[in-house]
Amino acid sequence: MALCETPSEAPLIPVVQRRHIDTLDEVVARPLFGTAEQFYLPLPSLPSGSGVSLPVMVVTGARPGPTVWISAAIHGDEIIGTEIIRQLLGRLDPAAMAGMLLAVPVVDVYGFNRESRYLPERRDLNRSFPGTPTGSLAARLAHVFSTEIVSRCSAGIDLHTGSGGRSNVAQVRGDLTDPAFMELAGIFDARVTVGSDTIVGSLRKHCVDAGILYLIYEAGEAERFDQHGVAVGLDGCLRVLGHLGLVEHPATSDRNDEHFVGTDAGWVRADDSGVFVPTIELGNVVVAGQELGDVGDTFGGSQRRVRAPVAGMVIGLAVHPLVEAGDALVHLATPLTPPLASPGE
Repeated sequence: MALCETPSEAPLIPVVQRRHIDTLDEVVARPLFGTAEQFYLPLPSLPSGSGVSLPVMVVTGARPGPTVWISAAIHGDEIIGTEIIRQLLGRLDPAAMAGMLLAVPVVDVYGFNRESRYLPERRDLNRSFPGTPTGSLAARLAHVFSTEIVSRCSAGIDLHTGSGGRSNVAQVRGDLTDPAFMELAGIFDARVTVGSDTIVGSLRKHCVDAGILYLIYEAGEAERFDQHGVAVGLDGCLRVLGHLGLVEHPATSDRNDEHFVGTDAGWVRADDSGVFVPTIELGNVVVAGQELGDVGDTFGGSQRRVRAPVAGMVIGLAVHPLVEAGDALVHLATPLTPPLASPGE
């Protein structure tokens, strides 16, 4: 078997070597088949002179196959993907795998260690791709990740959460008109697939331009482990790796709940500052005009109803009750009309 039965029973993946290395060129050119190797790629140091490095686990199967990456914490405080990768590595048996997996549990190591979404220079790493070796700190980190990880792969999964006091329902995001993405989304099977535009400087835009198959998974909130989100993400990653031929794992799901496919309708925002009390939950389906919650003052008065401008699913929700005018409260996605067949059907 290529996989241990459960995460709780999974031993740590046996690692044959751990070392700092300038580039993965030699590792990829002369792979050690049937092994796991842990490397640290150099990044710009801290002002104190302390070294910083990008952690990468290279899991090489016993047989040739595709090269795929899974990454987490491109935003340093979005740590749910780190836990997904930790559990995933414990489920893998390199001797029963094919191809190569590049697992990067923390991309923005600067923000991760500071529990921050951003790098120390306050730049968003996910607006800095493909990066440059002589640019800002964000551009340099993006360049290392792009050249050392992404460029070596035919496909990748990038793991995210909600940001800034907001939580996301478990979902995958991408281009609903791209058959390759829709197939992968159906195999991952988060039960919610949301179409959204690419953003200049994002890792997704870089992968689209480079012709690399790419999937974004979102679940939960920053600085928290959402156990449901971890479980859905872990199962989805294993199914995708099975579909791509890296591991022995069924590429189909046994879930029978309905699959929602829709387009991003944007956030419903607060008209006034105050205390937000939602009356809906993540994953709820609402109709146009339905009450989503109230924003009131600290005395319990001046209640302002927040209503849905369109029908759709609640895919994101503010979890901090104190809001200011203009703050994002409820994120909606509108179902496709006419609906597409469920991905994978």
